[in-house]
Amino acid sequence: MRMEKCKQIAFTILLCVAAYVLGGRVAMLVDHHKQEVMSRSVEENWGLSFSSPGQPPKANATAEELKQYDAYYIGDGKEKVIYLTFDAGYENGYTPAILDALKKHNVTATFFIVGNYIKTSPDLVKRMIEEGHTVGNHTYTHPNMSKMNTMETFRKELENLEIDFEKVTGKEMTKYYRPPQGKYNVNNLKMAKELGYKTFFWSLAYVDWYTDKQPTKEEAFDKLLGRIHPGAIVLLHSTSKTNSEILDELIQKWKEMGYTFDTLDHLVQ
Repeated sequence: MRMEKCKQIAFTILLCVAAYVLGGRVAMLVDHHKQEVMSRSVEENWGLSFSSPGQPPKANATAEELKQYDAYYIGDGKEKVIYLTFDAGYENGYTPAILDALKKHNVTATFFIVGNYIKTSPDLVKRMIEEGHTVGNHTYTHPNMSKMNTMETFRKELENLEIDFEKVTGKEMTKYYRPPQGKYNVNNLKMAKELGYKTFFWSLAYVDWYTDKQPTKEEAFDKLLGRIHPGAIVLLHSTSKTNSEILDELIQKWKEMGYTFDTLDHLVQ
């Protein structure tokens, strides 16, 4: 009888130990899952670090890491090719000169536009298309997309622009996406891919977006010539007076350095 009671006590102890261990394991798994979900939704700011002139910068994600989400920031770097892109948040009179310079040099670029742009400047959007440029999606209202944690809100920002673009041009919008201000998270990249989009960051840009504090020609050339590198995805803002004034000469100087130009289509083939 005493032996039977001891067995029951021992069995009860074993059950308690097993429950404790199992409970701890479950708690660890739940905590790990929470941390994983949080890491996917943490806001990232796209950033670059340049170490040597003419060499590709280090970014806060590698090309290999981004590729699993159909995202890009640089070409393969084997050839001296430049992928020229413009962010167009609104129109302030400088895009015609930019388009003129591109046409003069037979360079095709990608313009990432927002809802306001297509509403106020439909003729310029049509000209972009007519002259062979790609028009990409920079969202409808230019929000911090890392705050868009549901597919419903994320999709709305992209699809609203698609709808207006098709109304103006009669064409479907190319599914190239650039996060406003370079703010994103892993969930955003996954949702963009699920919607059929390719996400494009950049490997060369400079502070050209302050309309009341424009860089000088010399400052612009210092950054854009000194930091150009093979496979560069260059980001310029079409709202920049400086960009509109220097682009003709800038393209010529890049050509003299041995660079050619290609479209983002080349990267996704």
